Amino acid sequence: MKAMAGKTLVVSLIAAGFALSVAPLASAQNSAGAAASAPTQAAPTTKAEKKAARKQARAKKNAELKKLEDAGYDPAKRDDNSYPQDVQNAQKKAGIGTGASQ
Repeated sequence: MKAMAGKTLVVSLIAAGFALSVAPLASAQNSAGAAASAPTQAAPTTKAEKKAARKQARAKKNAELKKLEDAGYDPAKRDDNSYPQDVQNAQKKAGIGTGASQ
């Protein structure tokens, strides 16, 4: 009985130590990513919040693509020779920043 409790305690301590060693790395990665992007809200925790966040992000991307298409960008006409310049010209015409889609 004591051996079983001892093993459980050791496994629990190892798991806690691992979690504590990984947590700073994960938070550093998240804070660096958040600092590079636009100000964000708190991370969604429930399934419904995550779904709403995905839906909102998709709507934002679709609206941006619609603006680019209205400004003359046609993703169906793919010409690799003029690809970056086509998008940049449409972004300037639509008034969208170059890093807005990333």
